[in-house]
Amino acid sequence: MADHDIQTLNAVSRPLPHDSARAHVAGRALYTDDMPEAAGMLHGAFGLSNEAHAKILSLDLSAVRAAPGVVAVFSAADIPGRNDVSPFAGDDRLFAEGEVIYHGQAVFLVVATSYQAARRAAKLGRIDYEKLPPLLSIEDALAAESVIEPVQTMGRGDVTADLAAAPRLVKGRLEIGGQDHFYLEGQIAIATPQEEGQVHVLSSTQHPSEVQHIVARVLGLADAEVTVEVRRMGGGFGGKETQASLFATAASLAAVRTGQQVKIRADRDDDMVITGKRHEFTAVYEVGFDETGKVQAISITLASRCGCTADLSYSINDRAMFHADNCYFYPSVNIHSHRAKTNTVSATAFRGFGGPQGMIVAERVMDHIAHDLGLDPLLVRQRNLYGPGRDMTPYAMQVTDNIAPEIIEELVERSDYAARRAAVADWNKTHRIIKKGMSLTPVKFGISFTTTHLNQGGALVNLYTDGSILLNHGGTEMGQGLMIKVAQVVADVFAVPVETVRISSTRTDKVPNTSATAASSGTDLNGMAAFNAADTIRQRLVAFAARHFGVTEAQVRFTPAGVQAGVELISFGQLCQLAYLNRVSLSSTGFYATPDIHYDRKTHTGRPFYYFAYGAAVAEVAVDTLTGEHKVLAVDILHDVGKSLNPAIDLGQIEGGFIQGMGWLTTEELVFDESGRLLTHAPSTYKIPTASDRPARMNIALWAQGRNMEPTIHRSKAVGEPPFMLANAVFCALTQAVAAAVPEAGFPALDAPATPERILAAINGLKSRHG
Repeated sequence: MADHDIQTLNAVSRPLPHDSARAHVAGRALYTDDMPEAAGMLHGAFGLSNEAHAKILSLDLSAVRAAPGVVAVFSAADIPGRNDVSPFAGDDRLFAEGEVIYHGQAVFLVVATSYQAARRAAKLGRIDYEKLPPLLSIEDALAAESVIEPVQTMGRGDVTADLAAAPRLVKGRLEIGGQDHFYLEGQIAIATPQEEGQVHVLSSTQHPSEVQHIVARVLGLADAEVTVEVRRMGGGFGGKETQASLFATAASLAAVRTGQQVKIRADRDDDMVITGKRHEFTAVYEVGFDETGKVQAISITLASRCGCTADLSYSINDRAMFHADNCYFYPSVNIHSHRAKTNTVSATAFRGFGGPQGMIVAERVMDHIAHDLGLDPLLVRQRNLYGPGRDMTPYAMQVTDNIAPEIIEELVERSDYAARRAAVADWNKTHRIIKKGMSLTPVKFGISFTTTHLNQGGALVNLYTDGSILLNHGGTEMGQGLMIKVAQVVADVFAVPVETVRISSTRTDKVPNTSATAASSGTDLNGMAAFNAADTIRQRLVAFAARHFGVTEAQVRFTPAGVQAGVELISFGQLCQLAYLNRVSLSSTGFYATPDIHYDRKTHTGRPFYYFAYGAAVAEVAVDTLTGEHKVLAVDILHDVGKSLNPAIDLGQIEGGFIQGMGWLTTEELVFDESGRLLTHAPSTYKIPTASDRPARMNIALWAQGRNMEPTIHRSKAVGEPPFMLANAVFCALTQAVAAAVPEAGFPALDAPATPERILAAINGLKSRHG
């Protein structure tokens, strides 16, 4: 077989539709809630805390048990194993025990004969509290020294001295809001009791293996006694990496204790109240630079609201530090990271995993420098890009695959940047109310789990005697197109049509000990593992065919017309049948571990990423300076996906990621009241982008010269998370439009999300500053 990085056959790099596209449109694609319900299925609902921080003095569930349809009620006292649904830190409870630490925390579970009966009964629980003062904001938590871990520091050089020596200096502060995942399919699980206390769980999760481990931990079972299965999710975005465990574990507890199948399906309001969000951040920066805009020294202090438990906040905040440079070289740099522990729902993984929060700070710095010098921000960005002799990141990883300058240069030409920027400047001179802004921002995003041991994947490939293929691997499908890409890889190995490959559910009893489908590594890990499994079978078939037909192995070729063995040509199915009759195994597992990565968290140095994914975007916006309302007028994107496995899927990921990033930076606002209650817990109050928010002009192109320098599967690159940060161009363009409203007043203090209220406040701030 040719090396996996060389396209020799016909299945990869084709713009094939998503494997479930027709079923999605026709309503035939089965999600967890669509599965047939067993006779006597029970339904669960959580009883939730209505305090953000309080001791539980008493818990009276008598009215709950007496409610119509109720079969059982469970609380912390009913857990046979450990009351712990955390991914690693041991601080997340299935049910609150002794105290509640955020508004909406699960205190008990009702299991009833219907969904509505369970929900109605859950409201009848009587909980007596002794209220405790809640810590809700980053500032309050840090003042109280409430943190999930000590401050972390990354950098090099004598930053204090280098800042003092710099010809020019600017300082700034940026507030960055959180974000709800707002997946189309909410959190859901169905648990079915099996023989001898075992349990099978259908879970809408990005991490079946972790759900398996946690269910086993809480129930006091061995991992092998729990099977977790997922065929597809209706969206995840990181919100089903750790958060699904609560629902799956509660359903499993109820199923094992009642001996009946149990479903827990959260409605939208409860889902948004119970589950974690993207981390809210504040950033303070001080940057010294020369008269050309080139950075000489920079100090960045990040602080995030991690919520009430650790969840994945260690790694998420680390990644924010990793990406506070984006595409830019900082000769002398300090990055400090504070991780605030608050009485709000624990923040969790979200597309980009802290990278967006770090990267938007880098872009704010470039805009601030440009404004101070009166230069085009693009020019300042280009002067600070990584390059020869300027290629070491703050965490001591050398940037060896830097293509940002080439992508930027090509996008400048494609988008007609210079002429359009001049037109924006002319517009702003002649229009008093509507101001425009335009920005080009690049992206450099590291690909790999920064927790090194997670960079592994497994697969199982079965060939049948008719030539059909069953594919199973550890990755999960959440609409991103992972399954069709991996199917293309396997079909390519055998030179058969992709339709020959049947995709099966992801199950912990087929491929064990898998990592989450996250960190944009789903295709990198599972595609390579599936290739290795398929190639093992192919080598067996080649050896068999050579013996059977009396030719050399070099004379055995797999082609779209069939398998060529010297002068013989037989179909792939015929070869499988012959191999079976001659006792050749047609099944193999495959495994892949990302090479050449390492990281020392104590010193925050190493090579945490296998490679970087690059891209750039141009955004043009218009702002109504009287109301703060804005419109994204046009977007041009050029993005690097290496050698694309499936251009259609990749283009869809780029568009979706950009729009979701635009929502985070413009419309999606999380609001908690003074008691810690989430006020934006439904689409009536929480505003995700709609079709009308998509720019009328949106040009997206894959970088034609793309090819991964590292030997990934077919030299492709990850595409799940990097496009999210292309939306930084929108926020930077809005900042420019706000600055144009009062050009004499200095750099605007615009925070994210740039809602109309925040835009108007930034404009009014400039006006008051100008007098």
